[in-house]
Amino acid sequence: MTAQTAAAKAAAPLTFRSTGPLTFLTDTGIITVRNVRRMVRTPQMLYFASIQPVIFIIVFRYVFGGAIRTPGYTYANYLLPGLLVEATLFGATTAVALATDLSGGLVDRFRSLPVARPAVLVARTFADFGRTTVVVAVVLAVGSLVGFRFNNGALAGAAAIGLVLAFAYAYSWLLAIIGLIVKDAETAQLAGTLPILIFIFASSLAVPVGTMPGWLQAFARNQPVSVTMNAVRALTQGGPAAHSAWPSLAWTAGLLVVLIPAATALYRRR
Repeated sequence: MTAQTAAAKAAAPLTFRSTGPLTFLTDTGIITVRNVRRMVRTPQMLYFASIQPVIFIIVFRYVFGGAIRTPGYTYANYLLPGLLVEATLFGATTAVALATDLSGGLVDRFRSLPVARPAVLVARTFADFGRTTVVVAVVLAVGSLVGFRFNNGALAGAAAIGLVLAFAYAYSWLLAIIGLIVKDAETAQLAGTLPILIFIFASSLAVPVGTMPGWLQAFARNQPVSVTMNAVRALTQGGPAAHSAWPSLAWTAGLLVVLIPAATALYRRR
């Protein structure tokens, strides 16, 4: 290449593709495949995300289950709907993966390319949604071995799984915000765990909310994780499913409406 050609290329204006719907979908698909391949090449992340809920199932079912009363349910049928939600939240890697890409310079390389900017975040959450689906399948398989059954029909059971996955996807956008704010993967892991601990242990995961102190019951009964657990319980075991499902859907939609624009704005400023 001659010096004149190089100078001409350097002087030429940068051209970018328009960020229309087709471009956005194409870019999102390509980056999602890249993220999924990375997960496949590091299967340890999926192993540990699946092992943790299995340990919870065994501990709660056989260690604590004999001391906990759940009127109207066997303990396995009470526990598993809550653990389905818990597993998708504790196993989420959005914050850590995004912080790793930011600190490692990968996101900077994406910025230098004609890529639709929201595609980077959406692809990250899509890839984690795929991992979440695998974790849910593992929890259901192990749950069936310890006595969990769908007692309200296949259609209601499918709706329950859809509710779990939708809520997990909405929550992944909160983790995306955390990954954009912090400086490194270690901090992202700690920061992402804190809200999960609060919502999981002050919920109807392992015990009925009515057994908690009065000052805690109002929060535990109405916070989004408990609402979703109760909806999944009603859909899988029978009960006022519509009454329980609508609040969960409202929380999921509200989180998406608030968190997606917030995460996109943070990404543009980084």
